[in-house]
Amino acid sequence: MKIGLVGYGKGGRYFHAPLIASLPGATFAGVVTRSPERRQELLRDYPKVPAFDTLADMVAAGIDGVVISTPLASRQALILEAIELGVPVVSDKPFANDAKQAQALVDAAQRRGVLLSVYQNRRWDSDFLTVRKLIDQGALGTITRFESRVERYSPSSVGKPSAGGMLRDLGSHLVDQALLLFGPVKRVYAQLEFAAPDQLIDHGFFVSLTHTNGVVSHLWGSCLQNAPGPRFRVNGSLGCYSVDGLDGQEAAALAGLSPKSEGERWGVEEHRRWGWFEQGEHRERVPSQRGCWTEFYRLFQEAVAYGRPVPVEARDAVASTLILDAARVSATEGRVVLL
Repeated sequence: MKIGLVGYGKGGRYFHAPLIASLPGATFAGVVTRSPERRQELLRDYPKVPAFDTLADMVAAGIDGVVISTPLASRQALILEAIELGVPVVSDKPFANDAKQAQALVDAAQRRGVLLSVYQNRRWDSDFLTVRKLIDQGALGTITRFESRVERYSPSSVGKPSAGGMLRDLGSHLVDQALLLFGPVKRVYAQLEFAAPDQLIDHGFFVSLTHTNGVVSHLWGSCLQNAPGPRFRVNGSLGCYSVDGLDGQEAAALAGLSPKSEGERWGVEEHRRWGWFEQGEHRERVPSQRGCWTEFYRLFQEAVAYGRPVPVEARDAVASTLILDAARVSATEGRVVLL
């Protein structure tokens, strides 16, 4: 299977290319970028992978699927172009500027009968897979509160428009995970942080979701947090699970490693990075599941080749975007938004 990539910035270079190049039964077929700097990076990273000026050129050369990993402002037009060309598409996240735009992309793909999926790779983070396992096994009992954070100190990220702000960028992951675990939401409350009163790009957020099943999800994201809280803290009637730090796949990718170079070591968390189960005075380590971002692309392969379900339904991204829209309204107007 020949898979092409549009965009070779941070997302394309580190979060897509290494996975595509490591995928059994697939060929990294090309990259669309007109940037001389990006082309030089591609040549150094993957000397045999060709660069193309346009998506149409790459499709004409022959691909079976395409990944769109460009800044949010240009993403919609490229997704629509790929759909019109009849090529199965993976969109990076955030999927769209708002829910109306997201639904328009889904409708276009349905009209053309083209596969469309969204790269919610953090469904395959080690810590999230561990949370899912504990909940599915009933180890925590009835869940009452779910806390989820991605907080870091990265001043250079403040005000960057490429992903639409921290709420759209990190929030798309955290909301997607909460919906996957606990289902639809009926109430949304949010607060946003801005560098200046007239700034439109947020650098931090807090979102409270009340799910229809009664679970409350508290979600935080920031690129100016010096002291990050727990990545997850999940409270249930039988105990609490908490874990610090971020899944190690991101750091590995940024260090130039890949599933191909690391083999069975990819996605494995060290013992000292495992989380904790606590109930009263009882406290014990919980082995982390192995992270596997490659699972997204394996499932995408099967969807294209055999007509199986895509790894992440685009309609899930529409549902997440509706909540992100509501969070923006809540923060702007200072009220709870009912869905």
